[in-house]
Amino acid sequence: MIAIKSKFPKSALIFLALLSLLNIKSVLADQYSPKQTNKIKAPSWQLKQQNGEVISWEMYKGKPVILHFWATWCPYCKKLQPKLVELAERYKTDNVSLIGISFNEDPGAMPQNVIDERGHNFVTAVNGEHIATSYGVVGTPTTFFINRHGDVIFKYTSSDINDPRLALAIKEMTK
Repeated sequence: MIAIKSKFPKSALIFLALLSLLNIKSVLADQYSPKQTNKIKAPSWQLKQQNGEVISWEMYKGKPVILHFWATWCPYCKKLQPKLVELAERYKTDNVSLIGISFNEDPGAMPQNVIDERGHNFVTAVNGEHIATSYGVVGTPTTFFINRHGDVIFKYTSSDINDPRLALAIKEMTK
């Protein structure tokens, strides 16, 4: 056993260690685990795209879906989107679809134009406030990884493109 000398009492160190673990758990509390056993079904939805065409959850039944809630003004969304496009492209043989749902936009925003200007090729629905609410989304970006059975595998609320859970989630959702 290694003895560690500290100016703090042992009980204080144990308390700090437990507090640290609880904090980590609370940070992850809103994240679904890529290996979660009790799956949550993705709520059904229907919205319009910027051009007026209807897009719905029904159109993607039976396919793995990355569902990305975002806004044109969100710098974190802009940072995350290239990684999501890369993942969808890498797993396109597994029929992975990347779908954006824009919400909380400034008046006059043109979300699909912004996606196109960024060089991305995924569709985005607009005016998705009520769908964001049904998914429990409170901020941007929030991204769900949903398997072909409609089970939410992972909920991601960060823009860290190097997070290894992104790769784990997509592998799990394409099984």
